[in-house]
Parts: sequence; C-alpha cells; structure tokens
Amino acid sequence: MRLTSDFWVAALMRRVNGGGGGFAYLARRGSPEAGAIFIKLRKPDGVYDLYGPAPQIAYDTGKPDERVFTRIGEGLPEFEADEKLRAETRFDPDLWLVEIEGHAGDEELFAVVEL
Repeated sequence: MRLTSDFWVAALMRRVNGGGGGFAYLARRGSPEAGAIFIKLRKPDGVYDLYGPAPQIAYDTGKPDERVFTRIGEGLPEFEADEKLRAETRFDPDLWLVEIEGHAGDEELFAVVEL
C-alpha cells in the first residue's frame, strides 16, 4: 500500500530537519491522499534543482508503492525554478511543494531516476 502524500511529505521533512543540518519547509499543501509531490532543492552554490514524480514506467516492479522522482530542472536560478513550479501548479493545483536547503547528509532523501 502506497503512503499518502501528506504522510510521505511529513516523513521527508522530519528526516531533513532532524539531521544533516538541513531545513525543509512546506511551501504548498496539496491533496492529502494522492497529490503529486515536487521538491525544490537549494544547492550550496545558490542554484536549485527541481524534482517531480517520475513516470510510471520508471517504477521498480518489485517496489511499486515506493515514490520515485525525476529531475525536472538542474542548476536553475531561483526565478526559473519558481516559474517551472508555477507552470506545474497551473497544470495540477493539488500538488505538494517541499523546499529543502542546507541538507549536507550523505543519505539519499528520496529515490531519483534519470530518464
């Protein structure tokens, strides 16, 4: 059974805020049960990477309930990252947006696939 979006986001935020010196905050609350989750990650050099839900084809058949993300923007200035997210919001007003900065931990925060 797949975790609800609100539960998954809460767990991600606890993981970031609880270790590694990072800070995560909820910039947009979406549909509690199944809203798409987007992540805006501020890198040490001040640019942003954006992550969004990976297409279904990217999911591991052995772990179909695990959330998987794909990078939808890399090394963007903040205004470009925000514009991409505004476009996503126009398409899907029920999305979640978690912003993360200062995370220095070595552990992977979420599963990412390259397409």
